[in-house]
Amino acid sequence: MAGHVYIMASQRNGTLYIGVTSDLGRRVHEHKNEITKGFTSRYGCKRLVWYEEHFDIRDAIAREKALKKWSRAKKIALIEGMNPQWEELYRGWGW
Repeated sequence: MAGHVYIMASQRNGTLYIGVTSDLGRRVHEHKNEITKGFTSRYGCKRLVWYEEHFDIRDAIAREKALKKWSRAKKIALIEGMNPQWEELYRGWGW
């Protein structure tokens, strides 16, 4: 099973959330619509600013765990390597 690692960002305070999922479109939709209450709804992390696809969900989980240990500066550099303007990458895809 494939998987995605992704980063959601808050517009109001710069908070970053790193997650992993087997269905990125569904999961981002859930974050944006606060379907599941938790960290992203509490801190307003509603913009998908970075993601990475893995062919094996186990690899995605390992990458998520590694990224969560990174410094904020390193996470920002990762985001800006793919998305220098921090644009919203989710456009309602139906993956």
